[in-house]
Amino acid sequence: MAYKKQEEFDDKITKELMGNYRDVLGLLGEDAAREGLLKTPERVSKAMQFMTQGYTLNAQKILNSAKFHEEISEMIIVKDIELYSLCEHHMLPFFGKAHIAYIPNGWITGLSKIARVVDVYARRLQVQERLTTQILDAIKESLNPLGVAVVIEASHLCMMMRGVQKQNSVTTTSAFWGEFERNETRSEFIRLIGAHLH
Repeated sequence: MAYKKQEEFDDKITKELMGNYRDVLGLLGEDAAREGLLKTPERVSKAMQFMTQGYTLNAQKILNSAKFHEEISEMIIVKDIELYSLCEHHMLPFFGKAHIAYIPNGWITGLSKIARVVDVYARRLQVQERLTTQILDAIKESLNPLGVAVVIEASHLCMMMRGVQKQNSVTTTSAFWGEFERNETRSEFIRLIGAHLH
């Protein structure tokens, strides 16, 4: 039996994007009818739909789908969450890791939901600064915690492949709210995300 990949895409959007990508190939000096490029417009149109699927997702619904009442108020950290996004200025990838913490105020959520929230906002045309605050706001609004902290470290291909072409630069952004605005709590979070405990 032949292998068949199971993916769902909007046929109308796929066809319209395919036509546009054929035009792009021609404008760049390529022949969209040559063998190696015959399926490229379809592949790219599906890839772009996948990489921007965050527009169809709702972070609050994801967090609330696994929301549990717990009387704890200790810091919960999920660190080293891989993220892949597209820079909205050049539509080139940026990628790295997110480190997220919150202090519950009667409610916790499933750990995997924190990682899914990263994808909700990363799978859009983005800037790293906005991505950081969107993640914080979603957790703050859904869980009403005592505090939230988000740090993102990422490399941007728009700086590596073009422009200044700096291969080893890493951009770090952070957002803190509530208890994490206190220096002592924020310092503990920073120390823990930098520690190798496992």
